[in-house]
Amino acid sequence: MRIVIEGAGEIGSHLAKMLRAEANEITVIDSDAARLAALSGYADVQTVLGGPSSVKTLREAGAAQADLFIAVFPFTTQEINIVAALLAKQLGAKKVIARINDEECLSAENRLLFKELGIELMFYPEKSAADEIVNSLKHISSVDSMDFAHGKLQISVFKIDEDSPMVDLKLEEFIRIMKPEETGLFRIIAISREGRTIIPKFGTVFRYGDLLFTVSTREGLQSISKYFGKTELNIQKVMIMGGAAIGEMVARSLASQGVSVKIIEKDRDLCIGLSERLPDSVLVVSGDASNSDFLYEEGIRDYDAFIALSGSDESNVLSCVVAKKFGVPRTVAEVENIEYIRLAEELGIDTVINKKLITAGRIFKFTLSGRARFVKYLSGSSAEIIEYTVAPGSAITRKPIKELDFPADAIIAGVIRGSESFIAVGDTRIEDYDRVAVFALPRTIKEIDKFFRI
Repeated sequence: MRIVIEGAGEIGSHLAKMLRAEANEITVIDSDAARLAALSGYADVQTVLGGPSSVKTLREAGAAQADLFIAVFPFTTQEINIVAALLAKQLGAKKVIARINDEECLSAENRLLFKELGIELMFYPEKSAADEIVNSLKHISSVDSMDFAHGKLQISVFKIDEDSPMVDLKLEEFIRIMKPEETGLFRIIAISREGRTIIPKFGTVFRYGDLLFTVSTREGLQSISKYFGKTELNIQKVMIMGGAAIGEMVARSLASQGVSVKIIEKDRDLCIGLSERLPDSVLVVSGDASNSDFLYEEGIRDYDAFIALSGSDESNVLSCVVAKKFGVPRTVAEVENIEYIRLAEELGIDTVINKKLITAGRIFKFTLSGRARFVKYLSGSSAEIIEYTVAPGSAITRKPIKELDFPADAIIAGVIRGSESFIAVGDTRIEDYDRVAVFALPRTIKEIDKFFRI
């Protein structure tokens, strides 16, 4: 697939590296030679130096022949990305995507308007991150989660704590202690251990620190939490460190749900702006939330969740560790350096948010067949969750799952058929128009995609 990326900032560079790993032909445009040089140092991509909205530059980069054009120019207004995407479309790019920074563009009416102009997707990374954070607080017992069909089917990630009843238990032993009526409600589909993702066998032993990936029906989530020794917590009070775009959107969303929110922000001018824009129920405090004494004075012990969004990975991680020591049940940290994610999880942070990974999942689906509805990268793993809508007559429908030559490093986790949802097993036969949740390691994605093509 031929892909042109406009912008070699953090998100553009991450997308270039990820999409190149899938054997795509990548060209990156940027007006900053230093950014292009840095990208060329670790990714085998073509680079073009030039302005993002220059027709000459777009032509030189091959936008006219691109299967996918991604406009993610950094440190600029969204209009630059929108114009570049529209120009690329007019030049001949098959699909175009643009990064934006205005929530108004995401309204149904405006999205339709831009789609009619030719932009297939507009994404706002900060808004996507805010939505992920708010959603994570609804699934308090799990590290990460993904809902299908409004929660009819859920893929969740649970961490095995030191006192968990799962420690040193084999998968086959766990299956034996399950109640017969629970076998169709949930399933353990993978384990992430020390940076490796494992598809478990009957003899696989669960260890302290493992991240367990599960698929469940809505009814099965309570059973999973019980077996893993997890309890749900009703989030009523949330403290947010950092009042930039993500913090403001999270505060507004939580306040609309009746949650008591306090934002702590160093910048006094930003505090004034937040106080004017946010509902009166949101308390805005000027101060340094990385100072443990300050957190104590602000009553951190009384909060159900602490969300660190300061813009500094180190401050976010350390502040969450401090919050945990004060007894806060749930911590969430924005960590943009992918190398730090595993460290943050090992330090006990419950949920780690990374804008690049969230964005990558949304864009990656455009490199697959048109049957892929969306893709998500889950915490603590290199694996991906893909939801497919089954095309009539596709290979996946021809035999029961156990008779398909499905990749060993992938699992068909669950199926949504009309109003019904169920866990997939070997005898399950996929039918036309089913919505199918697939858990897969990256090296198998292209092979899996073939099963859903006509």
